[in-house]
Amino acid sequence: MAQRGTKGPGPTPLQLALPLVIVLPMCVAFGWLLPHLSPTKALAFFSAIIMFLICLFSTQTALYIIIFSMLLGPEFVVGSTSGASLGRGVTLRVNDFVLVVMGFSWLAKMAINKQLGLFRHTPLNGPIAAYTMVCVAASGLGAMMGRVDLKTSFFYVLKYFEYMFVYFMVVNHLRTPKQFKGFVVAFIVTCVIASLVGVAQIPGGGRITAPFEGAKGEPNTFGGYLVFMIAIFMGLVWHLRQTQVRAGLVGCALFALVPLLYTGSRGSYLGLAVSMLAFLALTPRKAASALVVAGFIAVLLLGAPEIAKRRIEHTFTQGAQRTDVEEVMGVKLDTSSSARLRSWRYVARDWLKKPLLGYGVTGYRFLDGQYFRILVETGLVGLVVFIFLMTRVWRVLHGVYNRCRYGVHKGWTMGVMIGFVGLLAHGISANTFIIGRIMEPFWFAVGMVVMIPAIMETAVEERRAAQAAEAAHPQDAERG
Repeated sequence: MAQRGTKGPGPTPLQLALPLVIVLPMCVAFGWLLPHLSPTKALAFFSAIIMFLICLFSTQTALYIIIFSMLLGPEFVVGSTSGASLGRGVTLRVNDFVLVVMGFSWLAKMAINKQLGLFRHTPLNGPIAAYTMVCVAASGLGAMMGRVDLKTSFFYVLKYFEYMFVYFMVVNHLRTPKQFKGFVVAFIVTCVIASLVGVAQIPGGGRITAPFEGAKGEPNTFGGYLVFMIAIFMGLVWHLRQTQVRAGLVGCALFALVPLLYTGSRGSYLGLAVSMLAFLALTPRKAASALVVAGFIAVLLLGAPEIAKRRIEHTFTQGAQRTDVEEVMGVKLDTSSSARLRSWRYVARDWLKKPLLGYGVTGYRFLDGQYFRILVETGLVGLVVFIFLMTRVWRVLHGVYNRCRYGVHKGWTMGVMIGFVGLLAHGISANTFIIGRIMEPFWFAVGMVVMIPAIMETAVEERRAAQAAEAAHPQDAERG
């Protein structure tokens, strides 16, 4: 007869010793490095250790840190990338360090608890792995042929996967409706704070950028993020029923629209317009949704700042008297749009020299335009795999949307769907799907959607268990 309280075999000696094996070298390294570090670097090193412990003991807290640091974490350039295709140095952000530390802590937790898996099985695992492998293969081949600086390419491919790693962290840890709602609130708060920082830049003049991006920020990046978040607000407003909550979300969407307009990002304006069309296509009540979109357009037309109007007019007026610009259907474009069109034409010419795997990540000149960049860097193979990944993402989102019944779940999924479509349009003129401040929120949000069916099942099981307990002990329920 088994003894009462027996819970099976205890931890192995390796599992007991592993925390010491991990922590002891960190303590030794800190003790040795401390006298040699400046106060700033010592503080950063000590912060990394604290972050490691937070991640080790509370992954949920670490996920909240990731949400807030996506837009509110500063970034800085740490190295030059002359000849690489991004046109900027290698940039690191607080979120990069958080994700690295989370990765190490997750490996440590897996070693301690064998029941934890590295990657939970989802429909997107295969396409993500395939696209990552194509990037690695194209870059490896480019390095062997001398077209790619291996160190630079390695770090950029690592950052690409880092964005998708956020997705795996979410699907491995999101389990309950309470967690889901907490993440939704964190997303909303982060967007409101980022919008506040953006609005605070308006009196300074010029185009505004994301918080803490430094002197050379990218307005297009901030615009893409805001397009995605406005789409999420719209999805939640459409499917939630609490009047006060919906009014608050409408206010958040309109407030986020202000910095979006002041980015002067024409690609973001296009993304927003396409998101509106996707919203119309997805909603069953076409008349009501058309009124919503019409109201949104009215706000844009009546309240659009001068910078937004000038940026749109600039597309068709700046090159009217010039001979060095591109002409489309009899209309001369501005110099910026003309430069993009020329670069795409060069891609169409140069891609044929390396048609299958391209030049490798960072192996080609600077290029704005996600799809042309994928084609020239990873070839036809990379473009096909990327399209396959994007198609699978849409199918997963749409499948969950059709299954959802609960307001916040369905609203979030709808918002991610229309935001996804907007980002696809945004990617025509920007490298949207390799920009951390856009992709980290995107993959986090997709991970939340993927886990909705499991969350719904958990909620049903908990409800059934509570009903069964109440039926088994009705007198306790009456006393309660």
